[in-house]
Amino acid sequence: MSPIHVDESAGSDETGKGTSEQPYQTLAFALYSHPDEKFLIRKDAAGTYEEPTQSALKKAKKNADGIEKKRKKAKELADREANEQAAAGERKEKRLEESKKIVLQEDASLPAAVKAKIGNLTPLRSKRVRTSGWVHRLRDQKEIIFVVLRDGTGYLQCVLSGQVAQTYEALTLTLESTIEVTGTLKTVPEGQTAPGGHELVVDYWKVLGASPGGDDAFTNKLNEKSDPSIQADLRHLVLRGETASAVLKLRASLLSAFRQTLVEHDLLEVTPPCLVQTQVEGGATLFKLDYYNQPAFLTQSSQLYLETCLPSLGDVFCVQESFRAENSHTRRHLSEYTHLEAELAFITFTDLMDHIEAVICETVDKLLQTPASAALIKQLNPTFTAPERPFLRLSYADAIKWLNEHDIKHEEEDADGNVIKDEQGNPVMVEHKIGDDIAEAAERRMTDILARPIFLYGFPAELKAFYMKKMSKDGAEGPTFTESCDLLMPGVGEIVGGSMRIADEAELLAAYKREGIDPAPYYWFTDQRKYGTCEHGGYGLGVERFLAWLGKRFTVRECSLYPRWPGRATP
Repeated sequence: MSPIHVDESAGSDETGKGTSEQPYQTLAFALYSHPDEKFLIRKDAAGTYEEPTQSALKKAKKNADGIEKKRKKAKELADREANEQAAAGERKEKRLEESKKIVLQEDASLPAAVKAKIGNLTPLRSKRVRTSGWVHRLRDQKEIIFVVLRDGTGYLQCVLSGQVAQTYEALTLTLESTIEVTGTLKTVPEGQTAPGGHELVVDYWKVLGASPGGDDAFTNKLNEKSDPSIQADLRHLVLRGETASAVLKLRASLLSAFRQTLVEHDLLEVTPPCLVQTQVEGGATLFKLDYYNQPAFLTQSSQLYLETCLPSLGDVFCVQESFRAENSHTRRHLSEYTHLEAELAFITFTDLMDHIEAVICETVDKLLQTPASAALIKQLNPTFTAPERPFLRLSYADAIKWLNEHDIKHEEEDADGNVIKDEQGNPVMVEHKIGDDIAEAAERRMTDILARPIFLYGFPAELKAFYMKKMSKDGAEGPTFTESCDLLMPGVGEIVGGSMRIADEAELLAAYKREGIDPAPYYWFTDQRKYGTCEHGGYGLGVERFLAWLGKRFTVRECSLYPRWPGRATP
C-alpha cells in the first residue's frame, strides 16, 4: 500500500484523499481515517515528505481518539434527533387521524351572527359576527392557532382554541386558503396589538377553498426575494401583498380625490374613444392596427377630443388609458398608462399653470385629510409632506443656464441621434444649449437639487407638438418658444405636461403643413377654430407617475394594476 500523505499547509481534511496530489492537512485525521497505514508528512509545499516522529504520532493518536469521540457523539445526536423527528411525525400522524373524527357544528343556542366585511366590524365589538377572507398570516402556538384574515377591506386577527383548533382542517390550514369564521369580536387587552384593535374569538369556522401546501405552497411560488421577472409573471399573486394592495388602494383614493377636485373647479368628466385615426404626439409612438380594413391607432392622448367638448360642455376632463409605442425601459415609462387630461376655455397661460397647481395641491390636501388615504400615504411614504405653494416657475432658457452653472452636462449626439463616444468608448459629455431637449437624467438632477415642484415652461417650438401656441417674440431673431409647461416633482421628474393651444385656424393649417400632416382626417379638430374659436389650453397628468411620487415607489410599474412595458403584456 502507498503511504498516506499529509501536507500541513496545502492539504485538506475535508477534500483530501491522502495521496501526494490530494494530501490531508493533519496527521490526526490521517491516522483516524487510516489507522494501519504508514504516513509521510511535510510542513508546506516547499518541504519534502518525511515519516512523522514518534512524539508526533503519539500526539496524533490522542487527537484521532478525540475525532472518534466527536464522531460517535455526533452520530448519537443525529440518531436521537432522527428518533425524535420520527416520534414527532408519528404523533402528528396520530393527531391528524384523531382530528378527522372531530366534526364542528355551530352552536344553535348562541346569538345569531351578524355577517359583515372586515372593514365594517368596529361597531360590532362584543357581538357575534361572521366574516370571510383569505388566510394572510398563520401561527400555531401550542394549543392555539392565530390567523390573520384578509378580505380587501382590512385585516382581522382570529383566535382558534380548544376543539375549534383541533379539527383536521385546522391542523392542515395553509396560507391563502379562504375560510369563513364566526365568533365574538373582542377588543384586544391593553398592551397588546391587532389590526383594527380587536380580534375574533372563533367558535365555529369552515374552509371554503384550500390553498396547496408543500412544493406548490404560496410562499414557495412567490416571496420578497423572487426575481423581478417572476414577480411580473405572478403579478396576480403579488397583488395579495400588503404593499402592492396599499398602492392600489391609494390609487383608487387618488382618482376619487382628483375627480372631486376637478368637479369643484367646474370641470365635467367625459369619456373619449381609445380607437382613433389621428395622432397627437407624433407618428413614431403610435400603436397601429387594422380597423375593418382601415388604418387606426390606439390613442396617445384624448386632448383633441376634449377640445371639441368646450363649446357645449364647458371645461372638461377625462381619466382614460393612453398608449405610447416607445421602446423605453426607464422606471417612469409605461406602454399603457392612465392619463388624466383636462381642457379649459377662455384662459391665459398663467391661468393654466395656476389651475394645475391648485388641482394638485387641493387633491393632496383631500388625501391627507381623509383618515384612510392618509394612513396609506403614511404606510408607503412616512416622510411625505404636502408641497408648498407657489410652485417654482422656471423658463426653459433659464433652466439651460442653471444646468450649465451647476456643471450638469448631457451626452453629445450626432445628426442621427447616436451618442458620440471618445477613444475610450465613453460618451462625450457637453454643456446644454438652447434647442436641446433636456434629458430625463439632467431634468431629475435639477429637480432633486432644487427639492421642490417646478413648472418648467417656454419650450422651443421644434421640441413640442404641432398644436401648441407660440409665445410672441420681441424681435425677428432667435428661437420661437411655446406657451407650454412641464410640472416636475422631486424623485420622479415630469408628472404633468400642458400648453395653450393654437386658436387661429390659419395658424393651425400652417402647423399641419410644417409637420407634414394631412389635415383632412383632422377636419373635426380644425372646425373648433372655424366655428367660434377662443383662447384655450389643457394638460395631461400621468396617474402612475403622480402615484409614484405620492407613495414613494421606485418605478411606475408598481403603480399599475397590470403594467405594460416593451415585451410585457401578461398576465
